[in-house]
Amino acid sequence: MAGSTPASLTADAGGAREGLAPQISPALDAWRRFRRHRLAVASAIVLLVMALAVVLGPTLWPVSINDIDFGARLQGPSAAHPFGTDDLGQDLLARMLYGGRISLAVGLAAMVVSLVVGTLIGAIAGTARGSIDAGLMWLTDLFLSLPQLPLLLLIIYLFRDALKGLVGPEGGVFILVVAVIGGFRWMPVARLVRAQFLSLREKEFVEAARALGATTTRLVLRHILPNALGPVIVAGTINVADAIIAESTLSFLGLGFPPDIPTWGRLLFDAKDYLDIAPHWALIAGAAIFLAVLAINFIGDGLRDVLDPRRVM
Repeated sequence: MAGSTPASLTADAGGAREGLAPQISPALDAWRRFRRHRLAVASAIVLLVMALAVVLGPTLWPVSINDIDFGARLQGPSAAHPFGTDDLGQDLLARMLYGGRISLAVGLAAMVVSLVVGTLIGAIAGTARGSIDAGLMWLTDLFLSLPQLPLLLLIIYLFRDALKGLVGPEGGVFILVVAVIGGFRWMPVARLVRAQFLSLREKEFVEAARALGATTTRLVLRHILPNALGPVIVAGTINVADAIIAESTLSFLGLGFPPDIPTWGRLLFDAKDYLDIAPHWALIAGAAIFLAVLAINFIGDGLRDVLDPRRVM
């Protein structure tokens, strides 16, 4: 019959369909690539355990961070105090769990600030070109040339008392530390985003969208920015680690959070005078910072492998 399909053609078509590779979702493909990076997977597990510990730990270990027991001062790890005690007899496990919330929150919040500012400036520079591009890159180079640590110390010293009066001691220092750390971490992100925009705007799919009448805003938001987010996400993981180290440095120098707010950096600062008689104090705080930073960096390596289209896994 003229309208019928030969059985042989139907069988060939069915066999061809059966021979095709099964389609998988982008999320599943990304997970398959990520889990092949064993260090990244192990680091993600470590970071998840640390996050759950600082969130749920104070509930499971309901010891006040400010309980003072001079009879138990500078004791090593024991059943009563698994992480030992400090110079006032305060439980270090409780203070580590409480301080971890702040240290990790500072890292994440500063990362968001640096990514938002850097992506905005890089996108404008990569889209506008001309004098706007030159001016924004000059501003980026200016910030890169500034001595960051002295400026961080100066800004915090000048403005922390004013913010304490507005939003309280803990909130004021948190906002100031996040703003200052994030404000000095956006420059590499801006350069990275600008380079991605300059490369992507010449691609065929962008030219096709432009030929179809897409506006500049639509080109940026729908075509260029989504394809530039891979390197930006990887840079964001590195910024989290940098922010944790920067907060620890500020606290170690005495210009971060006050003594009654036990961040990991503050604990390390307070432990420096007792390294010979209570080394556990510094070792525990330092190990927490080391593990968090190392885990975040390995996760960044794994995300780089996942989001890099040139890599064949």
